[in-house]
Amino acid sequence: MQYRFGYKDNDFYVEDVSLKEIAQAVGTPCYIYSYSTLVENFNVLRDAFSRIDPLICYSVKANSNLSVLKTFAKLGAGFDIVSGGELIRVLRADGDPSKIVFSGVGKTEEEMKAAIEAEILFFNIESIEELYVLNGVAKGLGKKARIALRVNPDIDPKTHPYISTGLKKSKFGIEIDRAVEVYKKAAGMEGIEIVGLDAHIGSQIFDLSPFMESVRKLVKLADVLRKEGINIQYIDIGGGLGIKYKKEDSPPHPKGYADIIMKEMDNSYGLILEPGRSLVGNAGALLTKVLYLKGGKSKNFVVVDAAMNDLIRPAFYDSYHEILTVDKSLGDDEIVDIVGPICESGDFFAKDRRLPKVKKDDHLVILSAGAYGFVMSSNYNTRPRVPEVIVRGGEFFVVREREKYEDLIRGEVIPDRLR
Repeated sequence: MQYRFGYKDNDFYVEDVSLKEIAQAVGTPCYIYSYSTLVENFNVLRDAFSRIDPLICYSVKANSNLSVLKTFAKLGAGFDIVSGGELIRVLRADGDPSKIVFSGVGKTEEEMKAAIEAEILFFNIESIEELYVLNGVAKGLGKKARIALRVNPDIDPKTHPYISTGLKKSKFGIEIDRAVEVYKKAAGMEGIEIVGLDAHIGSQIFDLSPFMESVRKLVKLADVLRKEGINIQYIDIGGGLGIKYKKEDSPPHPKGYADIIMKEMDNSYGLILEPGRSLVGNAGALLTKVLYLKGGKSKNFVVVDAAMNDLIRPAFYDSYHEILTVDKSLGDDEIVDIVGPICESGDFFAKDRRLPKVKKDDHLVILSAGAYGFVMSSNYNTRPRVPEVIVRGGEFFVVREREKYEDLIRGEVIPDRLR
């Protein structure tokens, strides 16, 4: 996957734009995405699978900015959504509804109705009860809802437990040994049309063997279902390919990933992929400014203007992000904790990290922040959410404005009886 972030002389650039220029024009903190990296990452993945021409459904939850979605829509991508809000975003970005798959364990009837009326490709069904509810909604509309069952293949993806989704104890999917029984029930439902089979085993996976095992189980099950007269057209293998967060990380190349998948599949079934992090993770960064330096007997702190409400991954997953100074010419290194202004001990971006000596108003760039960054941000401590910027060549565009304080209280009222 491509990575268009780095130094030119002593200044840090995204494509052909200096981060100092963006900081001056937009302020900090802000998210910055590389358009060319988005495009190249998608094309690398598509080219790797070119022999069987899969439908690549970008996982919207990773980064749902409209301009990011529009970029992928123009490339012919489909979309994997998990809410009615994500459906609205994809449609607003001119995504093709016939290339949308709707996943998630808790779809509401209103969301089901909207997706049926939009004529999405299919729903990934997570439980028998959901299947009955969807059948009722579809019948009420006088339509059929196309579905795949998400099966749980009970495979250890060897990743963080919070993002492991294919184990037997996971909340996701239907046990694979019950799948035939549930498919037979679905086949008898008036409002249901069976079109596919789905599994998703987790995220940030470096070992390809769990993918191979999962696909092997899916193909075997699909063959059994066809013999039972159930027409499986698509096999959706989910996403989960890892990306590089640390210098020493060595994630698989999409070509290697494609080779092991295509070895297990032929053209008997249409292949659907749901990549998210692997397309956007290393296409984004969070730019922040040093507010204060705080020395102590046992710790030295660099306090920055970004916080855990802007990028929660380090606090939530204890995740590592590489952090660099925007000015490469700064002096000797020191060991510091890089922390934000929120009143939580968990508000940190790095602990005991070696960093060039910085001073107030210097800028830092937190890398690999394009996935699960802004989308997981909040207004905790009544902090406005930050802007998002896309860089394309020598130009940059603000694709989400910085929130104002007025935005944070819009919709709130104080009733007369409380005055």
